[in-house]
Amino acid sequence: MATLGDNKDNVVVSNLKLERMLSMKGGKGEASYVNNSQAQGQHARSMLHLLKETLDGVQLIRSSDNDDIPFVIVDLGCSCGSNTVYIIDVIVEHMRKRFEKADQQIPEFSAFFCDLPSNDFNTLFQLLPPLANNGMEECLASNSHRSYFAAGVPGSFYRRLFPARSIDVFYSAFSLHWLSQVPDVVLDKQNVAYNKGRIYIHGANESTTKAYKKQFQSDLANFLCARSKEMKRGGSMFLVCLGRTSMDPIDQGGAGLLFGTHFQDAWDDLVQEGLITSEKRDNFNIPVYAPSIQDFKEVVEANGSFTINNLQVFRGGSPLVVNHPDDAAEVGRALAISCRSVSGVLVDAHIGEQLGDELFTRVERRAARHAKELIEKLQFFHIVASLSLV
Repeated sequence: MATLGDNKDNVVVSNLKLERMLSMKGGKGEASYVNNSQAQGQHARSMLHLLKETLDGVQLIRSSDNDDIPFVIVDLGCSCGSNTVYIIDVIVEHMRKRFEKADQQIPEFSAFFCDLPSNDFNTLFQLLPPLANNGMEECLASNSHRSYFAAGVPGSFYRRLFPARSIDVFYSAFSLHWLSQVPDVVLDKQNVAYNKGRIYIHGANESTTKAYKKQFQSDLANFLCARSKEMKRGGSMFLVCLGRTSMDPIDQGGAGLLFGTHFQDAWDDLVQEGLITSEKRDNFNIPVYAPSIQDFKEVVEANGSFTINNLQVFRGGSPLVVNHPDDAAEVGRALAISCRSVSGVLVDAHIGEQLGDELFTRVERRAARHAKELIEKLQFFHIVASLSLV
């Protein structure tokens, strides 16, 4: 995925290292995910009614033998911003009200924040409100304290992460389109799927797109197998990932406009200016696949462990948050920062921070020249799924 050193264009880091490297940009700087995840937060809030419908399907019946067992919630792909804290609060509060309305004892709540080991868990934990010292009842009665016990779980959600039958609710938003690896054949010069001249699937040849699709299907199947063992009977899972409305995977929709146009052209600029070789560019590919609803459904049905309660394409809106849409410079900067917050770690690992700065400067300039088109056309669609065990 990433090359080692500027003079070693032929050395490609094992895809196994992607798991140790991939993350949204940490810290609290200008291009950090913390300061550039407002759009994701807006999109998540627009889907709250669908999330609550999923939560309404969670089984409440708890025998006297398990009164002391906590109600367990997991955010898979939590990243390091405030969005995950908000969502966990929503889930806990909704379930608390359900237990209360059903005249059942309200259990203690436990929340696991899960992401890859490279995630900035320190920044995330700094965002968590304190847990009251006088017990969970005080937490539930106070807006200044969280009403759940919290823990971080580092690891890939494409494998097992939790004990069998231990989780009541799985939540994952804006993460499952990230693949576990760039398909090997995409980086193989001798293969027809070699993605020569490109850094993303958008607009690539048929063999390349088939390789990306196959990788997505394999990853999602592994994800479902792991969750099928970890979820409690009567639990539910709410999943959101970037999707597309086109049946043709070559057209990646909003993801294609984000990674396959101005970002792609900026890489080409570095090659043409002699700052990197074409081979260096070709050894970099964004490990993202935006599935169609049919892509997603096929994998769930083939797995056979889950019932699909709801599956739809949801229009999420633009990833750009700008105060002045008519200001081309602001739009260009917004696109560059948005792109850097989600891919900057991979870029810097591949070409170094200095060339990373050069790359995203060119992204900003190019985006500014096409600001009107970006405001009009850059829209994200999401696959939204509500699943429960068969």
